[in-house]
Parts: sequence; C-alpha cells; structure tokens
Amino acid sequence: MKNKKLLLAFTLLLISTVTVAQKKIDASKIMEDIKTGKSISINNATIIGVLDFTYMKEALKKTSHKKKSSWFNWNSNSSTNEIKKIIDVNVSFTNCTFIDDVLAYIPDEDTGLTFTASFENETIFKNCLFESKAMFKYSRFEKNTDFSGSNFKDDSTFKYAKFDREVSFANTTFHEIATFKYAKFKNSTSFNDVLFKDDATFKYSQFLDGVNFKNTIFKENLNIKYMKVSGKFDITNIKVGYEIDSKYTKINGKSFNKSILDKK
Repeated sequence: MKNKKLLLAFTLLLISTVTVAQKKIDASKIMEDIKTGKSISINNATIIGVLDFTYMKEALKKTSHKKKSSWFNWNSNSSTNEIKKIIDVNVSFTNCTFIDDVLAYIPDEDTGLTFTASFENETIFKNCLFESKAMFKYSRFEKNTDFSGSNFKDDSTFKYAKFDREVSFANTTFHEIATFKYAKFKNSTSFNDVLFKDDATFKYSQFLDGVNFKNTIFKENLNIKYMKVSGKFDITNIKVGYEIDSKYTKINGKSFNKSILDKK
C-alpha cells in the first residue's frame, strides 16, 4: 500500500511538472501561420527566435523585383521609405516568454528603408515576458489591445503608435526606458499599477478618452511635456522618483500643475 501511495504521489508530481513547464515554439512557425491567414492563440509557451511582424527579409526580396507583392504596403511617397505590413489576423499570446526580439519596427541601415507592422484585429500580449527588445514604433492597433501583466526586460518603444480601441498596460513592468512619445490613444487607456524602473516618456502623447495612472510608480524621471488628455485623468497614488517635465501639458484644456502630485 505504501509503495502504491508513493507511486501515486510521484505520478501526480510528474503531471504537475509537465503542466507547469512551457512548451517551446519557433517564431518562424508563428510567422508562417500568420502568412497563411491563421489566427494566433498561444498560451504558456516559450517563443524561440526573432518574431518579426514586419516580414523584413521577405520584403527585401521583393524590392529586387519589378513587381512588388500586394502583401506589403509599398509607400511610394518620396518623403518616406516606410514599408508597412498589415497583420490581418487575431494575435493572442498569454503567459508566454519571448526569448528573442519581438519586432513590429525595423530600420534597415543598408537600404535606408523602415519596416513596420500594424495590427488590424485584436492584439493580446497578456502576462508575457519579453526577454529581449519589443519594438512597436509606428504600429497601429485597430481593435482592443492588451499588454497587461507583461514584463519588458529590454528596450521597448511604442513611439508614434496609434491605439484605436481600448488598450491596457495595467500591471506591467518596464525595466529599461519606456517610450510612448507621440503615441495616440483614442479610447479608454489603462496604465494603472505599472512599474517604470527607468525613465518614462509620454511627450506629445494624446489620450482622447481619459487615462488611468492609478498606483503607478515611476522610479526615475517622467516626461509628459506637451501631453494632452481629454476625459478622466486618474493619478491616484502615483509616485515619481525624480524629475517631472510637464511643460505645456494640457489636461482637459487646462495646464497641468505637477505640485498636486506632492499632495498625494
């Protein structure tokens, strides 16, 4: 009987271990699925390899041919060298670890071209760990977007990003400088309970339907210069370690007085 109990306990432990362990998925497999029109829904996985939503390598091959693929948005405007890729499937990652870069923005020094990716449908990176770079500069998110609970260990940028629907960065952690400069948030936006361990910049960013910074901690400097907010502006229990640059900041048309933070 004792041996049976030990065997049962060992079996349960083994099952538990297998359940907790994350499966490994090659980024190239995900990119191939997107290319064939498959929606992405991945839970409890470790993603190996660079996840390039811009498909830069493929786009570069097209530049050497006279006929350009309609799979990319080739901008012929002489003022920009941006080549856009529209991700037109749902993208959902929950409790995932990205070992390598996650890229929706790549400036290519050799060609002078800039490759970007935007997301047409729901986009979720919930409770994820970004071990390397997370680049979403110039990305447009047309549907609800969720980065809540995620951990950005390396460089990240959402500069010039546009969020058309609800977006949440609640409970995220940024270990390096976090950039939301010129970002535009058209709908309900949440940055509550976020930990910014390095400088954070929201310079020139726009929040058209309010923003929640409740319980958010900025360990270093906070730049909200020229930031504009329309709607509810919740900064309850917000904490800033060093300097706040709030020059020309407008909250519902009124100048922002950073001294109110000292009273909280």
